[in-house]
Amino acid sequence: MGGSVRDLLLGKAPKDFDVATSATPEEVQDVFPRCRLIGRRFRLAHVRKGGALIEVATFRGVSDPDDDREQSSGRILRDNVFGTMEEDALRRDFTINALFLDPVSGEIRDYVGGYRDLANRRLRLIGDPDVRYREDPVRLLRAARFAAKLGVEPDDETARGIPELAPLLEDVPPARLFEEICKLFMTGHGMRSMEALQRFGLSATLFPGLRRGTGRGKVQVGALLRHALENTDERVRAAKPVTPAFLFAALLWAPVEARAREYVEGGDSDYAAMMRAAEEALAVQARRTSIPRRFSAVTRQIWMMQARFTKTRGKRWKRLLSEERFRASYDFLLLRAREDAALEPLCAFWTEAQEGVELPVAESRPEAGRSRPRRRYRRRAPAG
Repeated sequence: MGGSVRDLLLGKAPKDFDVATSATPEEVQDVFPRCRLIGRRFRLAHVRKGGALIEVATFRGVSDPDDDREQSSGRILRDNVFGTMEEDALRRDFTINALFLDPVSGEIRDYVGGYRDLANRRLRLIGDPDVRYREDPVRLLRAARFAAKLGVEPDDETARGIPELAPLLEDVPPARLFEEICKLFMTGHGMRSMEALQRFGLSATLFPGLRRGTGRGKVQVGALLRHALENTDERVRAAKPVTPAFLFAALLWAPVEARAREYVEGGDSDYAAMMRAAEEALAVQARRTSIPRRFSAVTRQIWMMQARFTKTRGKRWKRLLSEERFRASYDFLLLRAREDAALEPLCAFWTEAQEGVELPVAESRPEAGRSRPRRRYRRRAPAG
């Protein structure tokens, strides 16, 4: 069901398969011994078959609008109503995600016109767009992501209200928005995702610390960020690792650099100015999207190294070559030079400095960005 059926029809290999059934979670558990029930808002069954984990959901029904499961904003808080396959299809967000495939007959079950919309590369919400976006504001971001990922175009009704409803994202839990940012920018279509966010007027709400651009809900996207997103897309396509730490370093660099410059003009050292600017930028962004510490710490280190790279006199600069984040920070310096030609001599210095030097590889550590575990000491018994 859902995205896996959609991807199969588009000729893409599904990342995974979701299963829906009329059986309740308890009935699924009775059939499969290796099954665990999870979830509170909506119960799901996780079935292990061989080495695979299969998520099995019971068909959802249409909730009663008069019950107490909704906030005044329209957001659904609980969702444990079971129903039929057709009712389940009507509960889904977009028509192209509401397709079912019968594994026995091979028949496609379509109750909402999703097959036709997919053929026409059209993205259409099921039901009243204003109501559906208010139920779950993350659907605003999903519209942008599917437009970028699948090359589909929202119809007029689906697209019309997105800029006006963008402030609804301010009420979404920051941890959930972090997950959505990773889906937008770290799955091979990051540059197209940014273009979609700009077009729908969502980027300013998602990144409140960035300078506003021309047009409602837009931000300024400089050359550094464009190059970073393009490089990330290339790495994903080449099956190379990518990290949210570098992504956020690029996303938030413009306000960090501008603020650090102000602090330097006010008398701070380069390093102190960068530290203050980094803390401010991360704090502003954290109010909208949480950034796990193992990533924010690395983002901060990448920025701090930019200040340290300017100190090339004497011999102390050699210590930077042994820093765990040197390579990522150096790559970031190269990105900056693509936007500012004045940095090219500095890049040349650090490029030459690496000749014949074996650099530390941060990715080889179990959890890049986490501090070493504390050593535990055994408490001595009191004397006597």
